[in-house]
Amino acid sequence: MARFSIPMIGFLLLCIILLAPTEAAYLKYKDPKQPLNVRIRDLMKRMTLEEKIGQMVQIERSVATPDAMTKYFIGSVLSGGGSVPAPKASAEAWVNLVNGIQKGSLSTRLGIPMIYGIDAVHGNNNVYNATIFPHNVGLGATRDPKLVKKIGEATALEVRATGIPYVFAPCIAVCRDPRWGRCYESYSEDHKIVQAMTELIPGLQGDMPPSAQKGAPFVSTAKGKVAACAKHYVGDGGTTKGINENNTVIDLNGLLSIHMPAYFDSILKGVATVMVSYSSWNGKKMHANQELVSGFLKNKLRFRGFVISDWEGIDRLTSPPKANYSYSVQAGVSAGIDMIMVPYNFTEFIDDLTYQVKNNIIPMSRIDDAVRRILRVKFVMGLFEEPLADLSLVNELGKKEHRELAREAVRKSLVLLKNGKSADKPSLPLPKKAGKILVAGSHADNLGNQCGGWTITWQGLGGNDLTVGTTILNAVKSAVDPTTQVVYNENPDANFVKSNKVDYAVVVVGEPPYAETFGDSLNLTISEPGPSTIANVCGAVKCVVVVISGRPVVIQPYLAKVDALVAAWLPGTEGQGVTDVLFGDYGFTGKLAHTWFKTVDQLPMNVGDQHYDPLFPFGFGLTTKPTKSY
Repeated sequence: MARFSIPMIGFLLLCIILLAPTEAAYLKYKDPKQPLNVRIRDLMKRMTLEEKIGQMVQIERSVATPDAMTKYFIGSVLSGGGSVPAPKASAEAWVNLVNGIQKGSLSTRLGIPMIYGIDAVHGNNNVYNATIFPHNVGLGATRDPKLVKKIGEATALEVRATGIPYVFAPCIAVCRDPRWGRCYESYSEDHKIVQAMTELIPGLQGDMPPSAQKGAPFVSTAKGKVAACAKHYVGDGGTTKGINENNTVIDLNGLLSIHMPAYFDSILKGVATVMVSYSSWNGKKMHANQELVSGFLKNKLRFRGFVISDWEGIDRLTSPPKANYSYSVQAGVSAGIDMIMVPYNFTEFIDDLTYQVKNNIIPMSRIDDAVRRILRVKFVMGLFEEPLADLSLVNELGKKEHRELAREAVRKSLVLLKNGKSADKPSLPLPKKAGKILVAGSHADNLGNQCGGWTITWQGLGGNDLTVGTTILNAVKSAVDPTTQVVYNENPDANFVKSNKVDYAVVVVGEPPYAETFGDSLNLTISEPGPSTIANVCGAVKCVVVVISGRPVVIQPYLAKVDALVAAWLPGTEGQGVTDVLFGDYGFTGKLAHTWFKTVDQLPMNVGDQHYDPLFPFGFGLTTKPTKSY
């Protein structure tokens, strides 16, 4: 050491200082002008095993500390249902949350941005003041893919308003049995309608250019687009008795002809990610189904985006869940799942996967495949160039144009099942000018019931304090002539109805909010006091019954009593869409996308079945003309 003179050391230090920036200044993976595959290869060759495994991990917001992001190189974060920065948090609060976590990722050695995901299944539904669109069951009844694409565009803007670039939507399940608690997430029992509604994907992501490679993920880097996720691969809507997460018993031909077609369309439209289903196919859990995930989806369909697990999806490969976690990790990753939604015990997952790779239980090639796909999506969507969100889109949240679009969707989704006790005397449209009208029912003045599950919280909430919107009662009050008296009684008895001498009544009843397994039902009844309200009101006065439900429910016992019957599904925040049609500003146009059964004993029953004997067949829907004379 003593042999070096002070000037010599100074000269060497100067050389190091001059040379160092040149070395660090140019990294191919950070250069957007470089071809995509060059960027991916350049980044991957720099990554350690720990950094690669970190990319495969998606953790919940509540555990995504800056320390966790930097120490474990976490690739993705999500908000589970109802997981928010604060109750009624503003768009700005969401942006700050997402950016705070992202800064942790950017401070790592390679600065790989994380991707934040959220369930935006009918609008940006976790977020206060967002526009809540009708659930998919209603959108299927519109038969309007262009409308659904516009809803995708509006949803993408409202999600980007909160700084989030990735949504777990659309659900392209084909619900074959309304007893399934997720049936409202399905556009139809008919795969052709579900295929048409994959137009939500270019709405969310942007239109795939004609020159794009088939199977490649595409997300426009134009402001206000998000990466989408087709879910749940595959057969989730076909389980026995509609039991959630259960077994779909069907031959390969049936699987490919009913449950798979919408995945073909999604991949052709450049969907960035695919989520695996909790359900099984002929006894084999999809989260461990290498033949269908790697063999069919990745190799045969040439899907080039990444495959993500469902929430704790690999844990549920054993019964009880997590009984043999090492097996679950091995089976899930080996099947071809690229990103694992852990979401909490991520260090255990990382340790397990690292051990299995180091001991050649899972080959390095499988890890590289996963990381390549995840990085491809991140590069394609421009996350490396713009990892941090700004506040320029915050005013998109719940904006008037989006609410008008949701209102249009409500109008077009309503299905008129009965109109008058005889065909020559229709009950609808209702006159706006009347002496006194009655509005009744558990769902008439209940925004939470109107929106259903996956709204602000996972299971949804009853009441009017969950978010901003218009109940059907308030929509009625706005729609009628100022001289018409509107009387509201949630559950009136027959005496109340008779003594009030009303001209007619609007009765709004249905199901309470629910999501997933909590919605599984073997009886599919309208919740009490709905049936008694129908009996009390419709026995005494001319009445229109509006059913708020996530699926066809038992209505045959009440059909003779009611003058008119409307299936309104789960319309969301814009209740005026219901009154637009009830009072004749617009005509009824919706058609059933799910068969309406007579009794639950007939289930499952789908159009085309040999003994098809529904109360209202698939495709049924009476129409009315708009009227301007009241």
